[in-house]
Amino acid sequence: MKVSASFLSSKNIPEDLTKLNNTDVDYIHVDIMDGKFVPNKTMPFREMRHIYEYTSKRLDVHLMVEDPSKYIPLYAELNTEYITIHVEIDEDILKDLELIKSYSIKCGLAISPDTKVNELIPYLPYLDYVLVMSVYPGKGGQEFILETEEKIKEVKALLNSYNIKAVVSVDGGINDITKDKCKEADILVAGSYIIKSDNFQEKISSLR
Repeated sequence: MKVSASFLSSKNIPEDLTKLNNTDVDYIHVDIMDGKFVPNKTMPFREMRHIYEYTSKRLDVHLMVEDPSKYIPLYAELNTEYITIHVEIDEDILKDLELIKSYSIKCGLAISPDTKVNELIPYLPYLDYVLVMSVYPGKGGQEFILETEEKIKEVKALLNSYNIKAVVSVDGGINDITKDKCKEADILVAGSYIIKSDNFQEKISSLR
């Protein structure tokens, strides 16, 4: 199991990114919120772009925004492996996925707890990554939604039925107990469980 660490709940981002860089975590999960698609807002890109000063880990960028096309070119400049947008946005999703691909970055779609899995179908040929939200997007520290276990299985079955090789990631309320509900996933995104601990590596290892 791969692990992507979110620093959304960090009180000291430079320090925590440096500590994460000294672990074997696979990715740094970068949550971007615009205050429109979700109520909260994260720091602007002019500050976020300095992330490379504290970590050499590949980035897993999660755009919780109404207009991803504004953000994709910016985050494509960084050490980014995946850029994920939400299937629930009103913008032209195919155009955004093509834009991500144009930067030779792997592209993903995130699906919120109340969204049906079949909403992904029109975009499957473009996907390298599906992010199953196990909490409602926009706020750290929420409890894992138990129905997510079935949703992961649904997503895997859908990908297999169309012979799509995309990886499946789960984000929200992930810890050493809820990970057992995500056995069919490929990547676990964990935030508070790692960041609010005294030993980042110990927590990361417990998720593998």
